[in-house]
Amino acid sequence: MRRIRVIPVLLLHKGGLIKSVKFKDYKYVGDPINAVKIFNEKEVDEIAVIDIDATRENRGPDIKKITEIAGEAFMPMAYGGGITTVEQIKEIYYNGIEKVIINKAAVETPDLITRAAKLFGNQSVTVSVDVKKHFLKGARVYTDNGKTNTGLTPEEFAKRMENAGAGEILLNSIDRDGAFAGYDYELISKVSSVIGIPVIACGGASGLEDFKKAVHSGASAVAAGSLFVFQLPHRAVLISYPAQQDLKDKLYNQI
Repeated sequence: MRRIRVIPVLLLHKGGLIKSVKFKDYKYVGDPINAVKIFNEKEVDEIAVIDIDATRENRGPDIKKITEIAGEAFMPMAYGGGITTVEQIKEIYYNGIEKVIINKAAVETPDLITRAAKLFGNQSVTVSVDVKKHFLKGARVYTDNGKTNTGLTPEEFAKRMENAGAGEILLNSIDRDGAFAGYDYELISKVSSVIGIPVIACGGASGLEDFKKAVHSGASAVAAGSLFVFQLPHRAVLISYPAQQDLKDKLYNQI
């Protein structure tokens, strides 16, 4: 049996927990501390918390908030948002976080990835690759919450980050974010085929079948946001996570 990490992604906005659709149309879904406590009870593999305000507001990580959330998490936790220096990364680790997730700074100062990996280990450094597709130009990597087109293809950027020292890639489809339409399996396959580090699929999951398809497409782990905070069809807020037996029967035993 192969165990696959199934990772809830929580977005912080103005101190609260929100969820987006295609990186916009934010909806408040509750207090992050309460969400983490529920995920504790459901024996979640690990959790990712991303402050979507930090980079836009040109500020560093909110260490106080990070410490509060990490203090309640009984599972490994990754944090992203506003990280630009090794000193910030060191402080984040010191306050209970196991991994950092770096997005814009990975594009602008890739040496940060190299230095962090050498100091803290490759397994502690995740690069978030946010991807949007264009009809004529194909897929491109974006930063600034999906607003800035870097001009880089996901494959070339992921390879560049692997060479820089990243331990894994969080591959997020902006077009499918919050859509419950399944992951971008073609994107997962293309990126995972050119790198040797794990790819975490994110963006569009609607259930366990999508997790399985993502793994068959090359993902080493799967992540989701809306799936774990909304109940369809009306998107009522409900923090949830698959039962461990369901994960075993419908995911681990079928890959």
